[in-house]
This record gives sequence, C-alpha cells and structure tokens, in this order.
Amino acid sequence: MTLRLGSKAPLGVAGLIAVPLYFAGLMASSLALDEPHVVGKHEFQTTSGLEAKIWLAALIAPGIILAVGLVATLIGRVGMYLPALAGIVVCVLLPSVSRPWVARHTERFPYGIDFVKDTDLADNLVSRGAWEKAAQTTITSITHWTLGLCVGVVVVGALLELRRRRGQPEVVYSPTGVDVELTTGGAPPIA
Repeated sequence: MTLRLGSKAPLGVAGLIAVPLYFAGLMASSLALDEPHVVGKHEFQTTSGLEAKIWLAALIAPGIILAVGLVATLIGRVGMYLPALAGIVVCVLLPSVSRPWVARHTERFPYGIDFVKDTDLADNLVSRGAWEKAAQTTITSITHWTLGLCVGVVVVGALLELRRRRGQPEVVYSPTGVDVELTTGGAPPIA
C-alpha cells in the first residue's frame, strides 16, 4: 500500500508559516525554561543542556503546523487552508500562553539577564525585567505579522479558487446524450 500525496501546496504554506512561528516559539520557550546556572552565590549563563532544551521546545509550534500541512496534502486543493487555520490558532494562543512566563523568568533572574544589580549604573546594561518585556513584545509582534500572513493565505487561496471556478466552462448534461458546453457570458454553441 502506497501513500499518495495530493497537492504539495499545504506543505509549502505550512513551511511559510512555521518559520516565523519558530522564532516566536524560541522567545516563548526561553521565557518558560531559561534559568541561570548557579554556583555558590554566583549566577552564570544557562547551561548548554538547558539551552538545547529551549531550542528543541521552540520546534513544538512549527512541528504542529508542519504536521497539519503534511496531513493536509492528503486532502487535495482545499488542504491548503488547514495549515493556515492551524497557524491562526497558534498565533492567537502563543502570546497569551507566554504572558505568565514573563514574571516567572524575571523571578529566576533577580539581577536581570546581565547578572548585574540595577543599582550598579556603570556595568548594568539591562534592567531587571526589561529583557522579558521585550521578549513578550517580540512574541506578540511576530504572531501578529504571522496572523496576517495566515489570513492572507486564506484570502488569496479563496480568490484563486473563485477565479479557477469562473474560468471553467459549465457542462450541461442533456437527456439526449449530447453534452452541451456553456461558456461564460455567451450563448451555448450550436451542435
């Protein structure tokens, strides 16, 4: 038994949507999982193992979109809409899901992301909580643009489908067994 794929358009649409969602997911997974490596009373950058987990967790949203796109290739031409709809759902959910992670990330980094007290004006580059707020703003911005991309895919797909349907001649089946092809805007041809 062979699995026969239809149009590859759904997979292309899924890939187009998955790329920006990966970067939004990277920011979100960083907020959710990142924590300093503490040795004694000193805080250091995240360990490489935890960093790998963050990068892998960022693959969840794009993986879902690509899986939907792969399944949608089995449906045919209308399957192009499924990854766009899945992208819309992810774009709506991701900013609200990541919002509580901002406070938790800020608590895990009491000196801020640069590990320097806010009172140390000479060395402090990023105030406590500033990176987290910027990350949340970035997630929201990326998902808003991707939401526009998803809606654009649906609109362009619908317009192309409408154009395709209007351009096809209508075939009328007559009871005499002679099929008559009607052209748009004109009289039927004489047989």
